[in-house]
Amino acid sequence: MVKDAPPRWDRRMQQRLARGEAAALCELYDRFAPLVHSQAHRMLDDEDAADLVTREVFGSVWENPDAYDPREGPMRSWVADLTHRKAVEQLRAAHGEAGDGDGGAHRREFEHRVRKATSAARADYIVASMPASLRAALELAYVRRRDYRQAAEDLGVTDDEARRRLRLGLQLLSTANPVPPEEPVPPGYGAAP
Repeated sequence: MVKDAPPRWDRRMQQRLARGEAAALCELYDRFAPLVHSQAHRMLDDEDAADLVTREVFGSVWENPDAYDPREGPMRSWVADLTHRKAVEQLRAAHGEAGDGDGGAHRREFEHRVRKATSAARADYIVASMPASLRAALELAYVRRRDYRQAAEDLGVTDDEARRRLRLGLQLLSTANPVPPEEPVPPGYGAAP
């Protein structure tokens, strides 16, 4: 069954990496390097830092293949989480080097940047992980500026199906940027009265 293919691939990949198969690392790199690099670049906004994080992620995978447990979820999620942690380490390292005398303000700015970068990386991951039909609908609506009727025509689906795909895609994306606890939720948006 197609649904079982990714976990089986993940288990086999973990086993191959644990045996030290360099070809497995190459295959993993080919599959996930674009995700890792784009996530790191989105978080760090620095090409060299994103390159470094990419090298660190795949180095860590090579040195610690047993850190991945297929029972915990897909390898893609594990690699994305590892990328996030490495990118946050880079942000913290840069933060530590850039003291400005006002530690509180600098700390708040740093935490804001980490939250913003985390949300952006999460959104990238969600879009990359969603089914192609939802991704295509969102691209038509938000990149190409097509309304749902035009999107339906381009996709070859009914207007109702285009609206459904857009709504579901937006619902998935909304999970990427939850409101931080210190920011109040506007009335009527799920906050307790």
